[in-house]
Amino acid sequence: MVNAPRPWLHGFLDLCLLAMLRERPDYGYGLAQRLAAAGVADVPGGTLYPALLRLEQQGLAEPSWQPSESGPRRKYYAVTHAGRTALDAQVAEWQRFRDGIDVLVAAGAPR
Repeated sequence: MVNAPRPWLHGFLDLCLLAMLRERPDYGYGLAQRLAAAGVADVPGGTLYPALLRLEQQGLAEPSWQPSESGPRRKYYAVTHAGRTALDAQVAEWQRFRDGIDVLVAAGAPR
């Protein structure tokens, strides 16, 4: 069974993509596989590719075409310096948000 994207994923997809691209350049399908393998979500192309285009247009990710061993060339994305700066800011925001959610969830947990 394929998991539908979680409704909140749209708010964090850029953060996830930039974090993965910080590790290494990758192409759309590879990024989708990594998101699924991490247990985040199965992200459909209709969600993933607009996000990658948005990162490209904002100057946070830079595309390059590279040959593929199994078919046509692929569009790989690499994080830019501006992307690393944006990622650092988003990680700090995520950590504050996560800590707040942890407090709320723990407060309602059975003891």
